[in-house]
Amino acid sequence: MTVRVQTEDFDAGAEISRLRSGNARVGAVASFIGVVRDRNDGDAVAGMTLEHYPGMTERSIEAIVEEARSRWEIIDALVVHRVGPLLPTDQIVLVVVTSSHRGEAFAACEFLMDYLKTRAPFWKKERLPEGARWVEARASDDAAAARWERS
Repeated sequence: MTVRVQTEDFDAGAEISRLRSGNARVGAVASFIGVVRDRNDGDAVAGMTLEHYPGMTERSIEAIVEEARSRWEIIDALVVHRVGPLLPTDQIVLVVVTSSHRGEAFAACEFLMDYLKTRAPFWKKERLPEGARWVEARASDDAAAARWERS
């Protein structure tokens, strides 16, 4: 399991290759890349800044990954999340999950993204032509994460 929070961009192909390299048990790799859009809620977005609490954020993401590992038979997982100033088309987040089977990899990858959006301590501030605004939590993200709640 690897969790990195960084300002630098990442090479998704190289990260995926490293994660699965030499492991003959890996039969499936599921991944997700989040990218900065140039529009949000109908407004033009010139860029955004992501803030976090160093140490606390990484521990929070590690706990999310551990929860995924307890739910699905995954071999390994990688989460790379960028912070700092970003522009439209910049990569924000990479989630990669390896497993013996695709169903486990897909489910764990989707779970990780849903929980990253709702439980990882990041704060986004968008730069708009008329000023800046903090990005509020979305009800749709909460609904997506709620489907993973255990009874």
